[in-house]
Amino acid sequence: MQNSVAADELKAVVERIERLEEEKAALAGDIRDVYAEAKGNGFDTKIIRKIVALRKKDHAERKEEEAILDLYLEALGME
Repeated sequence: MQNSVAADELKAVVERIERLEEEKAALAGDIRDVYAEAKGNGFDTKIIRKIVALRKKDHAERKEEEAILDLYLEALGME
């Protein structure tokens, strides 16, 4: 009996993961469509991707990364 319960529970977990993976794939397709739409409207999608990544970070983290980037660029004579 115990083995049957564990097998049922495992099957349920695997099926949930499979459904979530399907949803993730559908969402990835939707995101690609939005980027394609943005590109079609004349926006630079590389910049939009950078903006999306920046918006995920808090202000302090962004400022620290910008300071390090500036330091490195200056060290390489690129500023």
